[in-house]
Amino acid sequence: MEQLSVLGQFLFWALLVYGCVRLGDVAVLPSWNGEVLGVDLPAAVELTISQTDPGVQGDRSTGGTKPATLQTGATIAVPLFISTGEKIKVDTRTGQYLGRA
Repeated sequence: MEQLSVLGQFLFWALLVYGCVRLGDVAVLPSWNGEVLGVDLPAAVELTISQTDPGVQGDRSTGGTKPATLQTGATIAVPLFISTGEKIKVDTRTGQYLGRA
């Protein structure tokens, strides 16, 4: 594997902090003449909810949202019926909930 440039390393760590990728995930960093040009991620990733408030009787899929912390540490809005421990799909471009995995 090629050594990443300083910019490439910065982009990788920024993605980890943003919560789109986990250590071990694959991200393609296209480069030209040793300079990183961008980052290509999958359109969506599957992540586990590490903490969210429990749902209450009567929560429906068309209702509101609540905050949930993902295994990466990022916090996103999820529907009220989602529980801790569930796997969900997250859009890597927007960081938004897409559905259950």
